[in-house]
Amino acid sequence: MITHVANVTLFVKDQQKALAFYVDKLGFEKRTDQPMGPDAPHWIEVAPKGSKTVIVLYKPTPKAPGSSTYRRALSSIGTFAPFVLEVKDMEATCKELKAKGVKFADPPKKQPYGWWATIKDPDGNVIGMHG
Repeated sequence: MITHVANVTLFVKDQQKALAFYVDKLGFEKRTDQPMGPDAPHWIEVAPKGSKTVIVLYKPTPKAPGSSTYRRALSSIGTFAPFVLEVKDMEATCKELKAKGVKFADPPKKQPYGWWATIKDPDGNVIGMHG
């Protein structure tokens, strides 16, 4: 029986910049940071506190696992992220993120389905926020 989504992968160019953004700016926990072998990127997992699902900040390289999809992975950097963040108080969260220097692609706006905003990480990945 499937119980939950374990992780989603976000392709990044610079794992350390991405890690700093998700931990220092968004307040996520670093769950794992392990080398994957010589000349390979690290396996880095971050998540909001208490979340079961983690985001893998993965740097695609030609020799790393998953290299058969290397070009597709590279082309996805700077596009819409494969996840949406849920927010309890959109206005307060956006105010806090702006104060930390987080860039918004779309400022918060009340929609028929709730609040919506999008932010950008250091690689230009666009991350949806719903509340």
